[in-house]
Amino acid sequence: MSNEERNETMQEKVAPSQIRDIETPSAYVSQSQQEAKDLFHIVCEDVFKIYKIADLEVVALRGLDLRVRRGELMAVVGSSGSGKSTLLNVLAGLDLPSAGAAYVNGLNLITMTEAELVEYRRSQVGFVWQQTGRNLIPYLSAEQNVEIPLVLNGTPRKQARQRARELLESVGLQDKMKSLPQALSGGEQQRVSISVALANGPSLLLADEPTGELDTHTSEDIFELFASLNKDMNVTVIVVTHDPAIAARVDRVVAIRDGRIATETFRHYEYGPGGDREAVFREYVVVDRAGRLQIPKSYMDALDLRERARVSLSDDHVSVFPEDEGLLDESEEG
Repeated sequence: MSNEERNETMQEKVAPSQIRDIETPSAYVSQSQQEAKDLFHIVCEDVFKIYKIADLEVVALRGLDLRVRRGELMAVVGSSGSGKSTLLNVLAGLDLPSAGAAYVNGLNLITMTEAELVEYRRSQVGFVWQQTGRNLIPYLSAEQNVEIPLVLNGTPRKQARQRARELLESVGLQDKMKSLPQALSGGEQQRVSISVALANGPSLLLADEPTGELDTHTSEDIFELFASLNKDMNVTVIVVTHDPAIAARVDRVVAIRDGRIATETFRHYEYGPGGDREAVFREYVVVDRAGRLQIPKSYMDALDLRERARVSLSDDHVSVFPEDEGLLDESEEG
């Protein structure tokens, strides 16, 4: 069954009230609502996630907004505790937002029943963990590991075996199908893990630090594999990583800080003076619907920006200045 057929089947199983027209951003106001649905695979609007530990509340996501195009290859970066893994768990249907809206493939994750979430995780999304022990069953071969989600989804064993072999061949493991995980290298184990995640033909593939335990060379091979699968299978791929060189391997890098999207870096190509095609990276500060933005910490430190800043509007840009402490002191005295 193709990704498109699976998506249609999943939407038929969800009540019509759970599917809504996705609001188009200002850049696409001329497009119809149906075109917006086709364009965006993921839409998060003002998403909050609060964890309660005893009497302590931890806010992992703070009004996060995000849109991801269908078939996009995207990376999410951020320091530990920034909220990037929480975002992935929400998109995977493993965790529900405390507030806001999260739509994947037109499905409202917040209003889905537990049974619908199980079906969503089984057919709509694949997940790759950093630790291969969470991805693979140690006493099963690579081929058998890939067969498991297929059989659980009702695929006949003969078809499941054929699908497993095709996936393992697509990740370059045609000679390792009968091997147990312990007989494989770290990179090979992650290739099997990716095959397991793609077994039921999901339209969305999520990976949480998939190269965190791999060496540099093997990490590059895994990122190349994600890019190849993204192109060949037309699957949307989101990778959480600490790799500083990720921008050269994906379409867009989203940086999370304090539970919100802080910046986005896009890759595009330009032709240099000699006619050579060169990759160019441009970073943008994200402005949310309320007009809020996060100034990069290095800029704040350089200008000693703290509680307040002055803002000035020019013809084609906005300037931000540090507060004038002298004026503030005079006004307080008056």
